[in-house]
Amino acid sequence: MLNIGGLHEGVVIDHIKAGGAMQIYNYLDLEKVDTSVAIIKNAKSSKMGKKDIIKIEAPITVDLDLLAVLDSNITLNFIENDKIVRKAHPNLPDKVTNIIKCKNPRCITSDPCERGLQHTFKLTDPKNRIYRCIYCDQKFKGQL
Repeated sequence: MLNIGGLHEGVVIDHIKAGGAMQIYNYLDLEKVDTSVAIIKNAKSSKMGKKDIIKIEAPITVDLDLLAVLDSNITLNFIENDKIVRKAHPNLPDKVTNIIKCKNPRCITSDPCERGLQHTFKLTDPKNRIYRCIYCDQKFKGQL
């Protein structure tokens, strides 16, 4: 049995879709934090079957918009003095900027002359987690 200790202070990102922890780790730039980070992949879950978990042994600021786009089912547990002091469940934002990159080669955001143009997507189908580029209507569904 794998045993990862509890946190005295920090953040636990729980209920990550199995296989999604590294993507969240990368997008949150957790390799740059100077603290312990534990990634638990394919942990058994009664609700999900399998899930990933990230434990960060320090208080950090988390972009809930980014996390919602990556996986809207996650739970953030904020830990202080060995106790959960707050839980957060990210909601899909109506619009995201520079989180999703448009993959359409004909989109204006791909034009080298428009280098400073921000990649902006709007939520068009919340039930299916579908975002569309505001410039070319390119569809983005689900995970990054």
